[in-house]
Amino acid sequence: MRILYNKKFLFHNIESPAEGAYRLEKFKDQLEEEDVDGEEFISLVHPENYIKSIQKACLNREMMAEVLLTPESWEASKSAVGLSVMAALQGDFALIRPPGHHAGISKAHGLCFFNNIAIASQYLVNQGKRVLIIDIDGHHGDGTQAIFYDSNKVFYTSIHQAFAFPFTGNPGETGTGKGNGFTLNIPLMPGCGDKHFLKALDKIILKGHQFKPDVVAISAGFDGYEKDRLLGLKITQKAYYECGFKLRRAFKNTFAVLEGGYHSDLKECIESFINGVNVGSRPIKDTYDHEMSLG
Repeated sequence: MRILYNKKFLFHNIESPAEGAYRLEKFKDQLEEEDVDGEEFISLVHPENYIKSIQKACLNREMMAEVLLTPESWEASKSAVGLSVMAALQGDFALIRPPGHHAGISKAHGLCFFNNIAIASQYLVNQGKRVLIIDIDGHHGDGTQAIFYDSNKVFYTSIHQAFAFPFTGNPGETGTGKGNGFTLNIPLMPGCGDKHFLKALDKIILKGHQFKPDVVAISAGFDGYEKDRLLGLKITQKAYYECGFKLRRAFKNTFAVLEGGYHSDLKECIESFINGVNVGSRPIKDTYDHEMSLG
């Protein structure tokens, strides 16, 4: 799993103390730049009139979803979508801004405008793939859930902090129509730590195997981290490594898209997760002594 990145993401919402450019600052000048203009993919999920409204808001420097948008925000948003689709095709990690999992079909919400993981997943569905979305962001991905709530082609799962923004993601939310049973929410109490996080992940992996996905899409938010300023799940870097390792051992085809994470150790958390994925992709060591004879 490689990191896909572009410096355009540093010029969106630059000075915000929440979802600001500081989040990716440690990656600056350390990564090769990749770029895909994802404008053509946005309509896989969002209607044209909504897309135009976001473009207009960016060009006119309007406030939306708690963000002062700029022309640079439009460029970053298109690239974020493009690199998310690229990650889906290559099994990589899209290191992007703005995030997307709160964005609905026609609704900007919670610092999100286009739902990157949903667009990439719908692209795969249109190719005949079954997609398991695993959202490990500490906030529930209400937008992603709503987009696929009536679909049996995408199984949306989420591990998130209970009673936190956006105040959705209850266990009783399981889908509707053809999508009934294809949504799984596991809220965790503040302070739960690594043990309960990884236990919830094991439950999702078990359910995921029953779904038999072709591709696993990971909404990789790191605001459950012990130093995060917004939430209090107290998850460590070690657990993010274990998370990546478990997911790659459990599923052959995985990719990830950055969501939240509001602290100074975001780079270290991402690298721990990716290291886990990459170690998990290696063959299990053969400890059998082939020189021993039997019988």
